[in-house]
Amino acid sequence: MLERIQNIHRQPLFALLGQARRVHLENNRSKPMRLCALANVKMGGCGEDCAYCAQSRRHSAGIRTTRWMTVRETAALAREGRRQGAVCMGISAAWRGTRLNHPDFQRLMDLIAAIRREKLRPCATLGNINLETAMALKQAGVDCYNHNLETSPEFFKKIITTHTFEDRLSTIRHIRKAGMALCCGGIIGMGEKTRDRLRLIEELAKLNPAPEGIPINCLMPISGTPLEKTPPMDPLDLIRFIATVRIVFPHSIVRLGAGRLGLSREAQALCFYAGANGIFIGRRLLTAANPAPDDDRRLLEKLALI
Repeated sequence: MLERIQNIHRQPLFALLGQARRVHLENNRSKPMRLCALANVKMGGCGEDCAYCAQSRRHSAGIRTTRWMTVRETAALAREGRRQGAVCMGISAAWRGTRLNHPDFQRLMDLIAAIRREKLRPCATLGNINLETAMALKQAGVDCYNHNLETSPEFFKKIITTHTFEDRLSTIRHIRKAGMALCCGGIIGMGEKTRDRLRLIEELAKLNPAPEGIPINCLMPISGTPLEKTPPMDPLDLIRFIATVRIVFPHSIVRLGAGRLGLSREAQALCFYAGANGIFIGRRLLTAANPAPDDDRRLLEKLALI
């Protein structure tokens, strides 16, 4: 599998883009651009040490632990997301993971219910979970769970030490057993080698069934985190990576995630041409800035994608 992925990825860029475009149109021509809103309902104070994340209390990024978002605030965000064209809303909380017996679990249930009342499909990004918790989330109406592999198993150890790559795979097994759709991708531009990026694709390809959604994030270096001085990602490398992902995963939603604010309109257009057919909308992602919703709409309309 890795050799096949390497052969796809190393093609001349225009040949790669042409192949990715053909695969995309053959499988996704009638599917609209998938817009997803986000709500970071509990920010900061996380005990994990993910080197890219400003919400870890082990780093000095200046992100303070915030109070929980209220039902009213969550519902307002959901309404705004729906007005902007979102069909789903991700709910995220900064922690290692949640459990049924967690004192704040009922808060999550209330916020999930608020999203459903606003006619959006609830998604969740709540860290490592066991099967019992996954079943409860599914029963509460969570349609999809986001749990990224982030990078290759080999490079993972240089980015995160407070849990393992296998821990992530275990949570993915629980998600699938509970009957939820899976949103699973990673981050590129963290200082990894090209082989690590392709190994990430290989690990995603081992998941059966394939993830319904594959978010592709570019590192946004944040002051106070271990990766704050990482050089910016070359947009052409991102486009090449997205094209490779599209060819390997013809039917998945390839979601252009964090880092879009640093891309020109032309670079984003090439990402969409290469097969990206989803974005996260809203002025902020979890802690980082995102393009303004009106800017997104103008770009997508100009490209005739909505």
